[in-house]
Amino acid sequence: MALRFLVVEGNTRGAREAHKAAYGQMLSESYAQVIHAIARDAVCDIAFPTDEGANLPDRAGLASYDGIVLTGSHLNIYDRTPEILRQVDLMRAIYASGTPSFGSCWGLQVAAVAADGDVQKNPLGREVGFARRLRPTEEGRGHPMLAGRPEVYDAPAIHLDMVTALPDDATVIATNPVSAVQAAEIRRDGGVFWGVQYHPEFSLTELATIMRQRTDLLIREGFCRTPEEVVSYTDDLTILDKDPSRFDLSWRHGVDAEVLDPACRTREIRNFIEHRVKAEKSARGRA
Repeated sequence: MALRFLVVEGNTRGAREAHKAAYGQMLSESYAQVIHAIARDAVCDIAFPTDEGANLPDRAGLASYDGIVLTGSHLNIYDRTPEILRQVDLMRAIYASGTPSFGSCWGLQVAAVAADGDVQKNPLGREVGFARRLRPTEEGRGHPMLAGRPEVYDAPAIHLDMVTALPDDATVIATNPVSAVQAAEIRRDGGVFWGVQYHPEFSLTELATIMRQRTDLLIREGFCRTPEEVVSYTDDLTILDKDPSRFDLSWRHGVDAEVLDPACRTREIRNFIEHRVKAEKSARGRA
């Protein structure tokens, strides 16, 4: 039987439309595409909790899914706007449903706040392009979410905010010098969430698209000096995405198979589907 997923889009309508105009898909659509590439018979529904009056599943509806995934977002969770609070409420319902859940970047932040943790701006500033020198924590070594990852790895990333206070029942799985919480498991109300602060779902082309949309920000914060530098950097990423064998570009940007090989880059999502979604569906079938 096909696996059923709910992909929860974190962006408001305007941001969704801007991303689709630039990239051809919304974040939720590209995330669903990654899930399909891993589990080819998967069925993915998409929810837009930022939209007032959106028809969101209740606890029983959430429990009918095999897995739930939360995307990134342009929002800052400490703003506590109605668009944000609806997502926090939905995450609380996801915990209560017991459905296996996973989130990237914003998804991790929503899950932390929904479990009474906290998220604030990173005093070290923004992490852009790639999260470097990611390492499993002591608790993370042997954790199934990181199965197959080496002792040190990089991953696509773009975020300013970070989890600054963990919920009571949470375990940090990976860390790096920029953000103490780069991957975590959070338990709440009978539900278990796995999440990462980086973006294993991003192709280098999607990452490049997002960075181009933030050209002024990248210049203002000192990552690039001119628009031309942003174009040069993001063009390199796009070329590498199409041709990972370009050693000159992979050497220039310091990336390896953990970024360039989709099977490696999406490892956490693959592990979530294998070790949480399929395993729990199988266990339910035996019950």
